[in-house]
Amino acid sequence: MADPSSYRPRPGEIPDSPGVYRFRDEHRRVIYVGKAKSLRQRLANYFQDLAGLHPRTRSMVTTAASVEWTVVSTEVEALQLEYSWIKEYDPRFNVKYRDDKSYPYLAVTMNEEYPRVQVMRGHKKKGVRYFGPYAHAWAIRDTVDLMLRVFPVRTCSAGVLKNAARTGRPCLLGYIGKCSAPCVERISAEDHRELAEEFCDFMAGRTGTYLRRLERQMAEAAEEMEYERAARLRDDIGALKKAMEKNAVVLADATDADLIAVAEDELEAAVQIFHVRGGRVRGQRGWVTDKVEEITTGALVEHALQQLYGEETGDAVPREVLVPALPDPVEPVQEWLTGRRGANVSLRVPQRGDKKALMETVQRNAQQALVLHKTKRASDLTTRSRALEEISDALGLDSAPLRIECYDISHLQGDDVVASMVVFEDGLARKSEYRRFQIKGFAGQDDVRSMHEVITRRFRRYLAEKERTGEWADGEEPGAAETAPDGTVAGTDGAGLAEPPANTLTEDDGRPKRFAYPPQLVVVDGGAPQVAAAQRALDELGIDDIAVCGLAKRLEEVWLPGDDDPVVLPRTSEGLYLLQRIRDEAHRFAITYQRAKRAKRFRSSPLDDVPGLGDTRKQALIKHFGSLKRLRSATIEQICDVPGIGRKTAETIVAALAQAVPGGPAVNTATGEIMDDTEEPGRQPGSPGEPVSTGAPDERRGQER
Repeated sequence: MADPSSYRPRPGEIPDSPGVYRFRDEHRRVIYVGKAKSLRQRLANYFQDLAGLHPRTRSMVTTAASVEWTVVSTEVEALQLEYSWIKEYDPRFNVKYRDDKSYPYLAVTMNEEYPRVQVMRGHKKKGVRYFGPYAHAWAIRDTVDLMLRVFPVRTCSAGVLKNAARTGRPCLLGYIGKCSAPCVERISAEDHRELAEEFCDFMAGRTGTYLRRLERQMAEAAEEMEYERAARLRDDIGALKKAMEKNAVVLADATDADLIAVAEDELEAAVQIFHVRGGRVRGQRGWVTDKVEEITTGALVEHALQQLYGEETGDAVPREVLVPALPDPVEPVQEWLTGRRGANVSLRVPQRGDKKALMETVQRNAQQALVLHKTKRASDLTTRSRALEEISDALGLDSAPLRIECYDISHLQGDDVVASMVVFEDGLARKSEYRRFQIKGFAGQDDVRSMHEVITRRFRRYLAEKERTGEWADGEEPGAAETAPDGTVAGTDGAGLAEPPANTLTEDDGRPKRFAYPPQLVVVDGGAPQVAAAQRALDELGIDDIAVCGLAKRLEEVWLPGDDDPVVLPRTSEGLYLLQRIRDEAHRFAITYQRAKRAKRFRSSPLDDVPGLGDTRKQALIKHFGSLKRLRSATIEQICDVPGIGRKTAETIVAALAQAVPGGPAVNTATGEIMDDTEEPGRQPGSPGEPVSTGAPDERRGQER
């Protein structure tokens, strides 16, 4: 490990000018390339105290052995040079998106004597018009098959073309009218090229001209009673419209734009790009990258723009590029894009309307791509085995933790405090073993105390199961178990998943076993305080054969009980990825339960406490009186007037409403306006199905959240 001070430039050596810098390792390999508006200010950031650097930046500067720079005149030149050097040196610490060479394009070879329509992959060639990329090659072939009726451009290979010219006989497509057969001179080279250009114009979005022309020709043929020709033109129009329907209109103003969305976590980022031409989505592509440096969303967008347009010119760069966050600074990037296009390019974040709605769709695709990438990665048996071995080595375990349990606490400003327990066996989620807890030992917000309570309750139940089945070793003392009459842990909601699988081991009375199996590793969502609380709970129960660790979200550090410093797993570690995935699943499960409880509380009504009063009679009461406030002021005789309500039930209702505390005011969920329920009959606080507020702020969670 190198000391950055050993190669730090002397004061005054670094120019205060725009430029591009390169860090090299001891073998003179370039490991990082960056650009700066001021080289002096930027490079000074790398040579500060190592403790103040981000862990990934610290890893880069300690791996490097030297730094060098090149001065340029403008920030745009710096952007261009940075892109060139990243392509040339492939530095290990730069963000590099996975190449998109596997994406198929619809290509028209305008550089040949007889232009050809075909599917192309790989690097783009000069003189070839490209459309796409498409998700699948069959989608291109379906589109081309429809359009060859109207634009019978050559699609055959060079060998087939040469053989047809030699024999004087066209291929099958020439006989069925889907090729103009330039090979046998049915059409001149000039006319065939013009046909290919019309094909390109249509694919580029200029569709209205050709449709109107065909409709005019069809009408003329019908007037001249050339009905067969009119029928062919009708079928051609139908084929073109069918091809257009494959790409629905998403922007009504026939906009040419590219939309870029980014989904990211601490270790990886997924980028999705939608290519919109003529208001229609003409292509889509996506990349996934490892975040090997400390980087913002705007910087991820800048790297995506470099890879997307670094080799493009002219119309391949659209007039408008919509992004989720702007690079900082944005002016050089916008000027660089304008230079690539040769005309002004607008780079901005959509704020409203159709473009913002479409950006949300692209964002959902990016999120799905990231989830799919993680799912594929997790499904590999070899990868899972390596991840468990890495966790075992990092935590000093005797064997790989085949069963891992993870716990998370969730609440809303101290209300509706709940916890989740998720289980992973052999690196895969075991959802039938998931459990949920309500925190009832105390009120308020205290994640550490909540974690102690949950771990205590879970493992008291485990000890009770171990004692009941006679699995105690000689000399062991079981801990006292706090169980409810139904066999669940006291204070829980009494359920894991609603439908346990049929093959789950059962109790003697036929119920599924709960908390019967111990994990080899307990993971808590949090840092040192949460880990200490979990370990203290296990120590109090006399359990010493279960390992405990915590995963802190800020820097993805792994904390062990009693250690002052965390364990930092390598960024590329499969073990870290598995721990992160388990932690995220526990967080999702806890948040889902907490939101469900909050929604149920908002929908509660004093009428819920009346025995034997179902939803139908509740609705009848509210409909009859108009609001809960008026029902409170009603007499027993007036309540008895409601169909289905007897005197005894009416007395119970009056008693329940007298004991209940009146709820807050009703709120218009569309505007947030507080309303008097006497002004709007049927809308009252606490009525069944009506929340008393428009929602709640985001969950404010524990110390490491």
